[in-house]
Formats: sequence, structure tokens, C-alpha cells
Amino acid sequence: MYFDDNTVIYLDGKFVKANEASTDLYSQTLHYGYGVFEGIRAYATKDGTQVFKSLAHYERLKKSAELIQIPFDYSPHKLVEVTESLLKKNDLTDAYVRPLVFCDPNMTLARPNNVSIMICAWEWGAYLGDKQLRLTVSSFCRPHPRSIKIEAKVCGHYVNSILATNEAKDKGFDEALLLDSDGYLAEGPGANLFFEKDGVLFTPQLGNILPGITRATVLELAEELGIEVQQGLFEPKELFAADSAFYCGTAAEVIGIASVDETKFPKAWKDSLGKKLQDAYSKRVRESSTPATIFSTKL
Repeated sequence: MYFDDNTVIYLDGKFVKANEASTDLYSQTLHYGYGVFEGIRAYATKDGTQVFKSLAHYERLKKSAELIQIPFDYSPHKLVEVTESLLKKNDLTDAYVRPLVFCDPNMTLARPNNVSIMICAWEWGAYLGDKQLRLTVSSFCRPHPRSIKIEAKVCGHYVNSILATNEAKDKGFDEALLLDSDGYLAEGPGANLFFEKDGVLFTPQLGNILPGITRATVLELAEELGIEVQQGLFEPKELFAADSAFYCGTAAEVIGIASVDETKFPKAWKDSLGKKLQDAYSKRVRESSTPATIFSTKL
């Protein structure tokens, strides 16, 4: 699904065949989830391939590593260039890019001495599909921000996401919605939440959620479109009384939410602010913004 005999990945400064690459089974990341990663999208445009906000993603990767005290000696600008080369070598235009910083063998709980970086890419559609989602409020909450670095995209944090998603799917729903440790709305297992009420958009404030790059893009687009957005602490009852809602994330892009725990939102998706932002987002990621971000994948 993710690679074949011809797939090339980037590993510690070299491009190698995916099926020939190896790692150490004693890696601290494998045993303890002590690593950081990113999810980046590349889109085909009329002028070539655009990797959307790749520098912002690599800067966040660096910040995530610093927050949890993992050494990071890689230049975000250099990694942007590596990503473009990787896509060319695999002849990919519309693709999902996954950089991973992982630690060397270490069975202690101390910081690592050395780390590795891997970047791979594959064709991948919208992670949550293209139909409106049926959500359920999860029995799992997001970790308290004093227990982890909530703003870092850390491998081990996603056990919480997997548990919530599996619980939701086992109950017959498409995806979960998590609250924070105080019972306020937080986010999805891999996406940020927005909801609409009386022509205004609302979204949970930073502090208990991952500061999504797609979330930031939606905020930019809302400002350009003259849509009022309020960020704050919101109770689940405010979502249940909303007119519409949506999730957003690099993998999910912008996807409408049909219901939460069988409570359906009254506004038709086609008439919602979410749909307007979905269209604007789709246009933004596929437009030729600056020549420096556009390149041909043909070698």
C-alpha cells in the first residue's frame, strides 16, 4: 500500500530503496514512542507540483523535537529541498509526505545521543474520505498539557488517537471527538474542530490541542472571506446546538461533520461556512502561489 520495489525513501542523508532500508529493533522510538513526525501534502497544480506549506511543517518538526529534547540538526530549508527531490525520484504529484525523526538504540528513559531522519511519500486520498462524518464523543480525553507537550507532534501521543478512533468505529461511528481533561471541546484524533452558529465560526483555543497547520490556514482563509471566528473554551452542549461543523487537518483536509452522537446539524453542508472554506482550501492548496514552491516531478 505504501511502497513497492521501486519506491525510494530518504534516510540519514541518502536516498535508498524502501525495501532495502532497515532500522534497529532497539530504537528508543520503537520501544517508547519517543520520536516526532509530520504529515505534509503535495498537490498537482497547472504549473507543476506544490508541496503545501512544507517549510512550516519542517519548522514545526524541529520545534516538536526541541520541545521533547530530541536533538535536531537538520535544516528545515534543506528538508524542503530533499522532499522535492524525493517526489521527483518517485514520480509523485498528488502525494502524502511523512518525515519521521527517530532515536538510536536506548533502553533507558534518558534523552538520546543520536537520532535519524526518514522521509517517505505515497499516493493517499483524503484520510477521512469525502463524505460527512458521524462522530461520537470519546470516553478518552486529550492528555493534560502539564503531562505532555501537547503542541508537539510526538509519535507516542497518537496511542490516545488510536484508542479513540477504534472505540468510535467499534460503536459504528466514522470517527471520534475528544474533550480535554476539563471536559471542554478539544479536537479529533487527527484533526482540528470548527463549528458554526448564527454565521460565526468557533474553534477550541490553543493550549489543549495540536496547533494544526491546516487549522491556521483555515483561519487565514476565514479572515480573507470576512468570516468571524471566535477561539475559546467551549462545552459539548455548544457543539450540539451548532448549525454545522467540520474537521480539518493535513491528511483529512476539510471534511464536513453530519452529526455527533446521532444529533444531526440542521444546516445543509452545501450552505455552510465549512463548505465555503472547504472550497477555498481546495483552491488554495492547488494554486500556483509562488514560483519557488512549484516544480516538475519529471526527472
